[in-house]
Amino acid sequence: MLKSDLPQYARRSMCPQGRHNTSGRLETVPVPTRVSYSSVGSGYDTRMGSIMARRECTSRAGPGRRSARAGALLVLGLLLALSACGDRAPPQTPDVLRTLPHDPGAYTQGLLLHEGRFYESTGRYGESTLREVEVETGRVLRSVELPEEYFGEGLALVDDRLIQLTWKEEVAFVYDLETFEEIDRFSYDTEGWGLCYDGEWLYMTTGGTMLYRRDPGSFEVVDRVQIARRGQPVWRANELACVGDYVFANVFMTDRILQIDKRSGEVVREFDGSVLIPEGGRPASAEAVLNGIAHDPATGTFYLTGKLWPTMFEVHLPGN
Repeated sequence: MLKSDLPQYARRSMCPQGRHNTSGRLETVPVPTRVSYSSVGSGYDTRMGSIMARRECTSRAGPGRRSARAGALLVLGLLLALSACGDRAPPQTPDVLRTLPHDPGAYTQGLLLHEGRFYESTGRYGESTLREVEVETGRVLRSVELPEEYFGEGLALVDDRLIQLTWKEEVAFVYDLETFEEIDRFSYDTEGWGLCYDGEWLYMTTGGTMLYRRDPGSFEVVDRVQIARRGQPVWRANELACVGDYVFANVFMTDRILQIDKRSGEVVREFDGSVLIPEGGRPASAEAVLNGIAHDPATGTFYLTGKLWPTMFEVHLPGN
């Protein structure tokens, strides 16, 4: 099941009625209809769109002023285009260290590593589970099925409690780590996507642009920041891993992994996970997207997988 209820966008009129917009000011909201550099924050398409809109507005002015403005806009456009190209650093490529088996039937929504075991949340209505998985073999050691009306999502470990989000049901299940028994529930008023714990706070995403900081005891929101890259908001940060000052996030429906400053929300690095696909990572299914990131503090490496992927990858992410 894909998440399709993302917010819609609208564009205001480029030139106010009754007068010409000679200031060149434009009110727009970029529409991320395709995942590209602009949709994760380069701003190139947005800025060039603004230049074209200014041309439309100023073309209604007088001939002399129009000529002068056209020249100025041409110079500005070239400068912005060059600046955008210069800012557009290519994503870095994960270094694959080894591959491990992964259950190809697991619709992975959350993943973490603890004391030599994977803990995984899987999704889909009627199929969602919480499971403990053997690292070397991918064998499921134990699992708990969610009621069929719940769609499992992000997963975090807080001391001896596992907290599992649900997608649209606004419920987080709390389990005892040792017994897998449900011991509590939290409620929230958004969708549930990604979740991780940094030793002090929980961090959560909901499919929008915000990164929420929550109290691990009460699950109350204590702060939030917008995820952005060079001033442009980033949508659909999904499965999360908290590592030091950063939150690592898969971007839903892409092969991208973002390294986000958890205090400011700024994306500081971007990684291209498409390198995993030729090595047997993704099967031929539209649902089989990259989604699953766990950090091993002992080695500094990461484990990556996806929904319905038959393979788990241990990788090194450059700069970490």
